[in-house]
Amino acid sequence: MAITSANQLELLQTAEAVAREKMIDPGLVVDAMEESLARAAKSRYGAEMDIRVSIDRKTGKATFTRVRTVVAEEELENYQAQVTVEQAKPYLENPQIGDEIIDEVPPVELGRIAAQSAKQVILQKVREAERDRQYEEFKDRAGTIINGIVRREEYGNIIVDVGRGEAVLRRNEKIGRESYRPNDRIRVYIKDVRREPRGPQIFLSRTDPQFMAELFKMEVPEIYDGIIEIKAVARDPGSRAKIAVISYDSSIDPVGACVGMRGSRVQAVVNELQGEKIDIIPWNEDQATFLVNALQPAEVSKVVIDEEAGKIEVVVPDEQLSLAIGRRGQNVRLASQLTALDIDIMTEAEESERRQAEFAQRTQLFMDTLDLDEFFAQLLVSEGFTNLEEVAYVEADELLVIDGVDESTASELQARARDHLEEQSRKALEHARELGVEDSLVDFEGLTPQMIEALAMDGVKTLEDFATCADWELAGGWTSVDGQRVKDDGLLEKFEVSLEEAQNMVMTARIQLGWVDPADLAVEGETEEGTEEEVAE
Repeated sequence: MAITSANQLELLQTAEAVAREKMIDPGLVVDAMEESLARAAKSRYGAEMDIRVSIDRKTGKATFTRVRTVVAEEELENYQAQVTVEQAKPYLENPQIGDEIIDEVPPVELGRIAAQSAKQVILQKVREAERDRQYEEFKDRAGTIINGIVRREEYGNIIVDVGRGEAVLRRNEKIGRESYRPNDRIRVYIKDVRREPRGPQIFLSRTDPQFMAELFKMEVPEIYDGIIEIKAVARDPGSRAKIAVISYDSSIDPVGACVGMRGSRVQAVVNELQGEKIDIIPWNEDQATFLVNALQPAEVSKVVIDEEAGKIEVVVPDEQLSLAIGRRGQNVRLASQLTALDIDIMTEAEESERRQAEFAQRTQLFMDTLDLDEFFAQLLVSEGFTNLEEVAYVEADELLVIDGVDESTASELQARARDHLEEQSRKALEHARELGVEDSLVDFEGLTPQMIEALAMDGVKTLEDFATCADWELAGGWTSVDGQRVKDDGLLEKFEVSLEEAQNMVMTARIQLGWVDPADLAVEGETEEGTEEEVAE
């Protein structure tokens, strides 16, 4: 097939037809044709030649040119596509490195193989343009809801036609009991859009918590307008969900607005989610109040929050325990997801039993260490004393408020407590030295003998060993493993050493050893302060 005047216009007509069919820019199709014709020309004139093709966008005329680039003599490698400055002088008036010599060459005859190759190039370029167009269209739509038509099922995954392309609803993103047939209409949440070697992939979901949030946004105008905000969502897809909402207009009840007249708004969402039961909960800045709301319909007697550990203890009446936990732990699990806290639920009887056990344990501690009778030890515990340090170093006035305690008794109690603590420290230090602790660690400010003993028992025996420790190894912390919060016990955690204190001690040890220059720390601090000021501005 030759590129003659008879079929020049056909090139443009073909490009227009392909562009309309694939919904891409006609110019991209023409560019693909130019590249395919150039490849065919190279196979005719020689692969080392730089043959370029230009198709006139108005007439369809294809112009074939050979290009030679002027290079330095020592850089000359391809004699078919490069020339030196001297060789270029007959063609250019004042040749410079980088100039090009362009000569028009006769159009080529496209044989069957060359025509097939050109067709493949064009198809490949068109596919790439389609993929780019599809990615550009959907990349900014992640996090939104789209309507599609089910095309087919592949290995449990649903292929959905979303207009200009296909998307995948994976098996684990479907609500359990849902099934679809070809040509069914489906409403889905665009979870992710990614570029992959086989083209852009659009991943859909119907189980994502944000799918439910977006459905509420469609059904509740106040959410769309920003008057009501969805603060948190937790779902057990197809079964039950909890959603926390807050209103920024005191005249609008967020829960009532989401429920709608006679439940019309929430019912529309429930129907879309195949009957999933939805608890709408008022959000509150106070964690304890929010948690009490999140555990509805169960009643809560008391809430104890451990912010450092990210855990929370909830006490409920005995008859409310099963309701608070829910079927197969569903209610407490959803409440935990909603509040981002680990929740321990216990009955009032269990909490009372634990308090009694703690009371007895502390009473026994004071009886054994301070040589007190049971009644007097119980008085100390009742006044809130939990350990020997509190008795030894508290202001004497706090002991004098206890019935039967005068100044001499208070002094005697504190003396006994201090003597016992000093004896414990002496034994701890002796044990640490037996384990091989060096003076560099013993003399380090901030470590008590008991701390040094605990470090030695874990193999930390020198200041160098201590300086290599991470702050979380000393203070402990929490990590996430497979979505579950796991506790990391710290070497000094039982001594109530905070993460910040551990960081300061480790950094001080490194400075003393010369591993860190204090001047560098000061520069870093000033840089961080400057950055904060810039952000504030």
